Amino acid sequence: MDNGYTKRQRERYVEVEKKSAEDEQLNRFWPHYRRKARFVVLLAQTLVCALIIAVIVIVYPTVPLEAWLLIAVITLIALASSIIAANVILRPLKDLSSALTHVAGEQSPLPPPNLNDSYYTRNQMRPLLKLIYDLAMAEGDGAAAKEDTASDAVSIDVKSELNHTQTGIVMLNPAGEIVYANKSAPVHIDANGKKTLELIFDVDPSIEDWLKERGEHDIHAEHSWRRIASKLTGEEGRRLYDVFVSYEKGSQAEAVISLFDRTDEYQPEDDDLDFIAFAAHELRGPITVIRGYLDTLNDELADKTDGDQRELFQRLIVSANRLSGYINNILNASRFDRRHLKIHMSELSIGDIYETIADDMQMRAVAQQRMLAVDLPDGLPTVAADLNSMSEVMANLIDNAIKYSNDGGTIEVTANVNGDFVEVTVTDHGIGMPANVIANLFHKFYRSHRSRETVAGTGIGLYISKAIVESNGGKINVKSVEGHGSSFTFSLPIYSTVANKLTAHGANNQDFVEHSSDGWIKNHGAFRG
Repeated sequence: MDNGYTKRQRERYVEVEKKSAEDEQLNRFWPHYRRKARFVVLLAQTLVCALIIAVIVIVYPTVPLEAWLLIAVITLIALASSIIAANVILRPLKDLSSALTHVAGEQSPLPPPNLNDSYYTRNQMRPLLKLIYDLAMAEGDGAAAKEDTASDAVSIDVKSELNHTQTGIVMLNPAGEIVYANKSAPVHIDANGKKTLELIFDVDPSIEDWLKERGEHDIHAEHSWRRIASKLTGEEGRRLYDVFVSYEKGSQAEAVISLFDRTDEYQPEDDDLDFIAFAAHELRGPITVIRGYLDTLNDELADKTDGDQRELFQRLIVSANRLSGYINNILNASRFDRRHLKIHMSELSIGDIYETIADDMQMRAVAQQRMLAVDLPDGLPTVAADLNSMSEVMANLIDNAIKYSNDGGTIEVTANVNGDFVEVTVTDHGIGMPANVIANLFHKFYRSHRSRETVAGTGIGLYISKAIVESNGGKINVKSVEGHGSSFTFSLPIYSTVANKLTAHGANNQDFVEHSSDGWIKNHGAFRG
């Protein structure tokens, strides 16, 4: 013992003190060097200015005051320019110092350099910074490997143990090939031994597309998907997953995919949809008859009813049409799940599509005390679309805008050309949506807590709208600000750009259906634009 310390404790204390001193030097390098560099630059600039002034005094003994003021201003500008130039020249050294401090695990007031910054690409620094990060990662992996080797208290067969979990685990190498998959992962192996991940992506992007987008843009990224099925509705062995992907560029397992089996949670909803679809099919006939009688009575009694009675007929017609729309949504959602949603595309104008629902939409707006402002320019090019299904999409979007607007609010329907597509936008200025709602908006049966409490609906209108738009070769998206309203935009291909495809396949949507992936995801034929 010596003052309460053993020899080992004293050695450890010396090591800690030495490490602290090294850390202090590492953190202090850049501020110290920057001050020294600025001092040297300013000193050199000052000496040069002093030399120039001395020469002026010797050559011109009588210099007017105005000239001295000009010299002083020029001197100050020169000193400031020197500081700016020094900062520009020193930035690479600052960034390298910051990167080294960061990979050493030490605290620093400087943020670590971001490899995605275009500055490093322009100045050829990105490879150098990437090398520093890669070497640090390799050193960390080596240290971890040594620690694992040194610790022989327990030996675990990780691959074997992962087969015991209900969570699917899949690992991809940098070439995008499946290098590992546990027993719970929905992986299919063909006759040639190629492994494919059996997932059906009805939402964009798919895992494969998302990983391709990472490319050179990201070093690390994560993403998740909800309610991804392994097979079509009705197929044997169908499972439903929440999927999470972690991407680390340059790793041996560049992407790690976790698939959380949520079949027990989601399947009852699909079973409910099957039952509801059967009931809807049976109700379709009677509701069609009811709508026909209402239209006939409204026409025949138009001269015999007063204002209140005519308003009652209008409300009955609006309600019957809405019920018919719900039935169509349910039936189409069921067809889409089974890939039976086939459409017949023809040359139409956006005005043609809207005209089929114009009266109904106007009545709905009046009944809900809203205003409908429609601006569809006559000069827009024609589009390739299915009239019935796309009129349903427009009705769904406008109806939603009416529901979620405020009393007296205006719903705007506009259209414009964007590249090879015509885009239609439905905008309201109502309650809007937070970001967490937007992320799940096009999932089947999804409804936020607030909408469930205040607005009636099934939760499949936007799901089937997305399916229909993509089946017509377009895309749909939404922008929203909570408290300020939402804008839904869908696109349809300009007819002249796809006319040859439609002619070759009898005007159906065959060329707009993506049957299967040539990559590592077996996608069964999703409708995609």
